[in-house]
Amino acid sequence: MPHAGIAALERGLAGLDRDDLRRTRRVLDSPQGPVVREGGEELVNFASNDYLGLASHPRILAAAHAAVDAFGFGAGASPLVVGHARAHEEAEEAFARFTGTPRALLFGSGYAANLGILTALADRSAAIFADRLDHACLVDGALLSRAEFHRYPHADLGRLEAMLSASKAAVRIIATDAVFSMDGDVAPVAELLALAERHDAWLVLDDAHGIGVLGGGRGTPAHLGLSSPRLVYMATLGKALGGYGAFVAGEPAVVEWLLQRARTYVFSTALPPAAAAVAREALRMIEEDGALVATLHERIARFRRACAERGIATASTAAIQPVVVGESARAVELSARLRRLGQLVPAIRPPTVPQGTARLRVSISAAHTPGQVEGLAAALQEALRDGAAR
Repeated sequence: MPHAGIAALERGLAGLDRDDLRRTRRVLDSPQGPVVREGGEELVNFASNDYLGLASHPRILAAAHAAVDAFGFGAGASPLVVGHARAHEEAEEAFARFTGTPRALLFGSGYAANLGILTALADRSAAIFADRLDHACLVDGALLSRAEFHRYPHADLGRLEAMLSASKAAVRIIATDAVFSMDGDVAPVAELLALAERHDAWLVLDDAHGIGVLGGGRGTPAHLGLSSPRLVYMATLGKALGGYGAFVAGEPAVVEWLLQRARTYVFSTALPPAAAAVAREALRMIEEDGALVATLHERIARFRRACAERGIATASTAAIQPVVVGESARAVELSARLRRLGQLVPAIRPPTVPQGTARLRVSISAAHTPGQVEGLAAALQEALRDGAAR
């Protein structure tokens, strides 16, 4: 008898193909860097979140090798059993100092961290208020927490305040990206924190795309000069910091509660000690060399100028530079055309972005040369012109 479930999945996959929404994985034959090898070709890489070019930096590799020599590779257990090594402890202390927060806790990923935060702080008596464009992990954490879940229109402070004012929940949590991953815009964090103060709420801030980029590399709160005991701050290690994992930082009682009750922390094997050592070295590099972050911002500004000269609109001042083209098929076609021009730029489609806003997502790195970012602007102009001609 045919398996009805498999047939249903096959129909679903055919629908993804019909709507130009099926994803495929690229197989790289090189380390991450400004140029990568795929399918026997060298491509200028504008797809990676390696914003400071640290993923393959010699100092990062040396830190990883030294940690493997000292601690082996696997952590062997969850942190609360016997998986918490000296490398993890030192990385947590370094991150707290780096961000000016009292205490920090190392998680396996940013996704796991946000699920852990929201499910530990919220229950059925709570209400969570999330920006409509928040990352999926904040949405999933809110749903798993079983709290009332409210979503406000993107950056709409008036609507959020009305929701907070109407809420009778015992615990209120505002959850937002700091830098939105598909648009590159920065949340109104100061105003959100003021609302949290006014309505006795937590502010959970996901700074995956702000750490290492804004505030001299120290993140969005540093960029805006903000701190508060109401702030629960999450930042990932797998983007600008060149490694893998995430930290959550905040008041000692908050971090201790997460250590005791965040299920994604308690019931997960700890990160390899080498990942913690890499995080610590990345923080040290940013502290020692201000040119790392400054170079990134020079490359961003150069790319935006080169686009403006060619009539290509850009709005973000962060490392994420979206070029919205509308339909998924057009985004896929333009991405393929850019690849033929030697440029690796991904097509981003629903459900990652709203219907009708498929886009090319350009990620700028400090490791890119001036010629590479200007070359991408020229390639974009050519691809968009050729696409319009067809």
